[in-house]
Amino acid sequence: MRLQGKVAIVTGGGGGIGRATACLFAEEGAKVVVSDINKDSANETVRLINDAGGDSICVPADMVSPDEVEQLISKTVDTYGGIDILFNNAGVGGEEVKLADMPIEEWDRVVDINLKGVFLGMKFVIPKMEERGGGSIINTSSLLGFKGKKYVGPYNASKGGVVLVTKNAALEYGNKNIRVNAVAPGVIDTDIIQGWKDDERKWPIIASANALRRVGQPEEVAKAVLFLASDDASYVTGSTIHVDGGGLTF
Repeated sequence: MRLQGKVAIVTGGGGGIGRATACLFAEEGAKVVVSDINKDSANETVRLINDAGGDSICVPADMVSPDEVEQLISKTVDTYGGIDILFNNAGVGGEEVKLADMPIEEWDRVVDINLKGVFLGMKFVIPKMEERGGGSIINTSSLLGFKGKKYVGPYNASKGGVVLVTKNAALEYGNKNIRVNAVAPGVIDTDIIQGWKDDERKWPIIASANALRRVGQPEEVAKAVLFLASDDASYVTGSTIHVDGGGLTF
């Protein structure tokens, strides 16, 4: 198993890509701490893992709260003795509004969750990984961190920021044996795209706007995250893997 003996945290682990990744990590031998702002959904992921013979606990956290993120890290260390992997995955979509009409509060909400949350996760986990002798951090960006789309300014900005802060951290902590990478999913069949799916006019266009002409599945992203988390990616850092069906090239 590729993660045997490792301890992993998955934020946004209550569903979608986070749940798929948490379950895959557990299948590959990791002890998994599932975190989400929604405690019930996180507990359901934990149940799925433990019922399958894995080892998992739930530690709810709002990734915008420094205190709650620090408690997430501390609880993980107290329970499992250290941290080897952080999948910094919690995020939101946001309202679709022209930039000049965007409520300031909505801009702050989306950027805080998607970008500040990634920063806080790294801020508090890196010292623990240094004590451990290294580790792997995987941040969730997006196809829209590389490609503009009308009406989603804060989402584009936050996900683009994730790519660069990933490179910053990789440069700063490579000498501590901490690898920092990102994944950039395209249109993946999760709750975050439900608004698009409900639009009978737009959805057929959005669903096929990539080279593979289909929507991706959470498990397909999870496999890329597993690669980056594992020793198979031992010489990979500062990189972003596009899991978008060729959406960026379309």
